[in-house]
Amino acid sequence: MKKLLLTAAAIAMTAAAPAFADSGDWLVRFRVIDVMPNESADISPIGGDVDISNSIVPELDITYFVQDQWAVELILGVTPHDVGAVDTAVGDVDLGDVTLLPPTLTLQYHFAPDADVRPYVGAGVNFTHFFNEDLPSGSALSTIDYDSSFGFAAQAGIDFQTNSEWFFNVDVKYIDINTDVTIDGAITADVDIDPVVLGVGFGRRF
Repeated sequence: MKKLLLTAAAIAMTAAAPAFADSGDWLVRFRVIDVMPNESADISPIGGDVDISNSIVPELDITYFVQDQWAVELILGVTPHDVGAVDTAVGDVDLGDVTLLPPTLTLQYHFAPDADVRPYVGAGVNFTHFFNEDLPSGSALSTIDYDSSFGFAAQAGIDFQTNSEWFFNVDVKYIDINTDVTIDGAITADVDIDPVVLGVGFGRRF
């Protein structure tokens, strides 16, 4: 009888154990991310390719659980990059720098919301706005313009619970970013940026 009571108590405690995140809960994460472009370009009429630098920046994301295992996440951050055209008919051309604002919204599935280690996957959409276009000082070029981009996004990550409210997070995303670039009204480029984004940080449940 004692063994039966202990087993029943253990089952009851397990059943009563709350999930870390339930429907209606919010998670806020602060990450440091490394944005690594997989760049390519079709440049007319001078040919060549594009070179875009990596960017290490902070990122904030906000997650809302619509059900115990399903959540939506809004990812926020800005990423500055150095840009150049390489191997063109006129050689390598420094195109200065530009800053990207790429808010991304994903729908996530969390495999084990009541565990200490909680993997998840997500997919969604991205909008990227380009600003602070800045050609290098002394450049023979006068204007450069980047069109905004819409594309898809995919992610996977793991939350590691540290206490009842805080957790450590690792995350990887792929973001489809494509822009049409116009230089001095005469040179055009269809540019794929398509970065892989690696992030680590901490989060809190609310």
